[in-house]
Amino acid sequence: MLAVVFVGYLIFGISENMKGPALPRMQEDFRLEEWQLGLLLAFNSLGFLLACSFAGRIVQTIGLRTACLLTFGFMAASGWLIGSAQGFVPFAGAFFFFYVWNGLLEIALAVLSARLFTKNTGFMMNLSHFFYGLSSTGAPLAATGMMAWSVGGEALGWRGMYTVLLLTCALPMLPALLAKFPKESAAQAEARVTWRSFMRDKVAWCVVVLLAFGVTAELAVGGWLVNFLEKSYGWDTVRASGMLSAFFFCFTIARLVLGPLTDRFGFVKSIVLFAGFSGACTCVGILLGEPGAALLALAGAGIAPVYPTVMAFLAKRYPHGTDAAITFTVTTIGILGIVGNFLIGAATDALGYRAGYSLIGFSALGCAAAGVVLYRWLHKEGRVI
Repeated sequence: MLAVVFVGYLIFGISENMKGPALPRMQEDFRLEEWQLGLLLAFNSLGFLLACSFAGRIVQTIGLRTACLLTFGFMAASGWLIGSAQGFVPFAGAFFFFYVWNGLLEIALAVLSARLFTKNTGFMMNLSHFFYGLSSTGAPLAATGMMAWSVGGEALGWRGMYTVLLLTCALPMLPALLAKFPKESAAQAEARVTWRSFMRDKVAWCVVVLLAFGVTAELAVGGWLVNFLEKSYGWDTVRASGMLSAFFFCFTIARLVLGPLTDRFGFVKSIVLFAGFSGACTCVGILLGEPGAALLALAGAGIAPVYPTVMAFLAKRYPHGTDAAITFTVTTIGILGIVGNFLIGAATDALGYRAGYSLIGFSALGCAAAGVVLYRWLHKEGRVI
């Protein structure tokens, strides 16, 4: 069961963060403006949102095992679709298809982790996401190296790279077939259709806002950092991809080292502290210019624990409705994720790369601010977690 979770997050990290070095090449091949690139990423977020909207029902209907098997299989198949797409419209459609199954994978892994890790929840959630960070660290460099591979006298390119790397999504299918999946408890089954209660809960909406800012600050780096460094500072792809890998190295180590602290320090306090640190690093790094580029990588250490710590918070706040809480939260933040990606692309197109990338830092600071509000509300209830 642990192999399904840990290998699943390894695959998730590869699939999410291989795009950074490839985006400039895609942009060149399809002759996209910056706002069109932002729109493409927003369109992908729409596919993710669509998946989240029906992921809970799929898991309930066919079970976690079958949902995981379908997800891994179709993600592997999407690599061929992306690699063989010749026009922008087929390419966008293939990317959309890929992100639909990527979204389902995130929900399935989150639900599985919540059912499995009932003790030391903060540590175990961060440990699971450590494997996401581990593969995210190597994914940009692997993608860059693979694009340069010579096949038949020609470079493999971003198309071949996507085809080859996404084939690895089939690897977790074996442990998924062999593992004994935890079943939904009777209490969880009774509470799983409680979306209305979440929509009336101001704490649930504060968590949505907090996580939307946090996810934007985390995921946008994979799509924009390489572009930012290449076009603002004139870095080559290898050097820029190395900085992206440095971001995910800090990201990975933070989840391994800081994860145990979240259980002791408190989930909400941890989110405020870590997100604030990430936002400060990003904003200061941009103000310093090229000499401050290392701070953009260090920001990964702060934003890394936010997502798994929020998942741990949901498991503790809603112990008898965790599946519904996770599905509601992740689905709702998908809407704000679409807006976030588009705004970054639009700001970059209108005001330049520094202004666009600054929005990533402001998103992390927004996450910290929402955490402060959440802490005050929970403190009044006497239920600080």
